Amino acid sequence: MSQTAAVSAARGPVDPTRPEPGLGAYNLKLGMWVFLLSEVMFFTSLIGAYIILRFAHPEHFAAPGEVLNVPLTAANTFVLICSSVTMVKAFAAIARDDQKGLQLWLVATIILGSTFVGVQVYEYIHLFRDGFVPNAAAYTAGGGPLYGSTFYLMTGFHGLHVSIGVGCLIWVLIQAIRGRYSSSHLGGVEVMGLYWHFVDLVWIVLFTIVYLI
Repeated sequence: MSQTAAVSAARGPVDPTRPEPGLGAYNLKLGMWVFLLSEVMFFTSLIGAYIILRFAHPEHFAAPGEVLNVPLTAANTFVLICSSVTMVKAFAAIARDDQKGLQLWLVATIILGSTFVGVQVYEYIHLFRDGFVPNAAAYTAGGGPLYGSTFYLMTGFHGLHVSIGVGCLIWVLIQAIRGRYSSSHLGGVEVMGLYWHFVDLVWIVLFTIVYLI
């Protein structure tokens, strides 16, 4: 047996929630930060392309209030921000070994996240009925061909991220009901919280750029 293998055997199986020496972060958390960094680059490229196209071809874009339902989306943004608060409450609960509190706040986060996705689908349905479609080859209602394409690309990818997050939250809730988390084993909840806060932050940026400016 090699020296490296012997040391690994002596240390035992790798605990993904145990901080690595010199890093101060356990493997799951470090992996999530790396993943979120790639997501930052992805959404930055989408937002950057939207801004460039909007300034380069202003005739293809209309004022947001002429096409989009800004009040509805503002209320939906508030819902998503509230879900970030409930996620913080869930993490605080498990840090105190409050199992019931963890489950309660996770359920609240799931409901709020699902509501956000549901309202976005509702908005899409009405936009389609009004002729605002993601078609770069034909003019859409309230703007040129680029408006619908860039709008659905950015908000659609974000909606997909929120939907995936809701699915992961349901999985975390199931694990919480099984008693898998505690104040000394809360990595899964913390990592899920990092992801959820990220999608909330991205939406605030998208809402400001797409719906308000």
